[in-house]
Amino acid sequence: MSDLPRKAVTRTAKLATLPLGFAGRATWSLGKRIGGRSAELVGSELQQRTAQQLFSVLGELKGGAMKFGQALSVFESALPESVAGPYRAALTKLQDAAPPLPAGSVRAALAERLGEDWQELFEEFDEKPAAAASIGQVHRAVWHDGREVAVKIQYPGAGEALLSDLTQLGRFARILGPFIPGMDVKPLIEELRDRVVEELDYALEAEAQRAYAAEFRDDPDVLVPDVVCQRDEVLITEWLAGIPLSRVIGEGAQEERDRAGQLLARFLFSGTARTGLLHADAHPGNFRLVPEEDQPVSAWRLGVMDFGAVNRLPEGLPPAIGPALRMTLDGRADEVYAQLVTEGFVKPDIELDPQDVLDYLLPIIEPARVEEFTFSREWLREQAGRIADPRSAAHQLGRQLNLPPSYLLIHRVTLSTIGVLCQLGARVRMREELAAGLPGFEEAWEEDTREPV
Repeated sequence: MSDLPRKAVTRTAKLATLPLGFAGRATWSLGKRIGGRSAELVGSELQQRTAQQLFSVLGELKGGAMKFGQALSVFESALPESVAGPYRAALTKLQDAAPPLPAGSVRAALAERLGEDWQELFEEFDEKPAAAASIGQVHRAVWHDGREVAVKIQYPGAGEALLSDLTQLGRFARILGPFIPGMDVKPLIEELRDRVVEELDYALEAEAQRAYAAEFRDDPDVLVPDVVCQRDEVLITEWLAGIPLSRVIGEGAQEERDRAGQLLARFLFSGTARTGLLHADAHPGNFRLVPEEDQPVSAWRLGVMDFGAVNRLPEGLPPAIGPALRMTLDGRADEVYAQLVTEGFVKPDIELDPQDVLDYLLPIIEPARVEEFTFSREWLREQAGRIADPRSAAHQLGRQLNLPPSYLLIHRVTLSTIGVLCQLGARVRMREELAAGLPGFEEAWEEDTREPV
């Protein structure tokens, strides 16, 4: 059976080609420059070759390596435009595609997990995968009752591969970090590793998806497929048609981009409030824009898939977030600072100027300062550059702030969602979504009638 490359030594060797490859390409570029090629042209070729190697290795290994690539893919908007092009195509491929398992391996896996008579459960089963991702691949089929379904099969050895990859990638964090300015890659890898066990548990995923499907049944904005059957490492759900968000990003009309962006922001905030769950895998491969027959784009829904990575928040998002954001918008520096100290964002042994902290935060929450905000790669690059530049005051202040463990996943999901919004170039009424989905946001506004700064 040709499955995931499971032996640690094999996978480690593949991952080890990444830093070696970067070094080799640096030598190659030097030779080209000596030979008279322009630095700009050589740099472009170097970026293309590096991107191809990095993401072909991550995609080939699936597992944690590919999951890391998917997590990075939503941040390509933060890359400087001079290098974003060569990486964009390679990153996008990781959002919803990977080398598939052979048909024989698929049949063997289904026989082991559903029983030797597994074919009797389906009227039709397409052995060619419709999508392949980090820990499993999806096949299109027709259930015995006539429903079109998606059959998600976990790769044999996926758990071992995930843990091994993320351990190895942690060792390469310093080398991989420059791909995403303004982001510390090591905590991202550590946080992904912490969630591996949950994501491998398809029974837990089915439970989360059932909760979302029940809450959003007949919802005018969000569509979540029902779970049809779950056994061991196989999850069967209703098929979700629609336009992949990656295609909307690549070729969608502005109206489609705006609708997808608005609903994505709505799902992030209101979805958590309604279900007590935070969908923690916000990359374009997990979303569809679903047209409604004879309805304008403004009536289309957002289809959501893949509930393996879910943060369970029975009380919703932390109650401090809404008031803190509102007070930041109002320019109430002292109150914001006191809230950050209480929540652990400022350690007890650190003393900062409240106004400096407010000045640091305001550009980040700029989308909520206006009625409608246009997300763009340029804006995200500006924010990433401002925070990443070691010479900047923002960088120095940011290094003194602390991210409490309870906020780590929320922070990553929010950043990922913003990354997708910037890829979409969507015009979003963000303040409207904050008011609807964050308790305390409107209340804090009512306490102070001053105009937002």
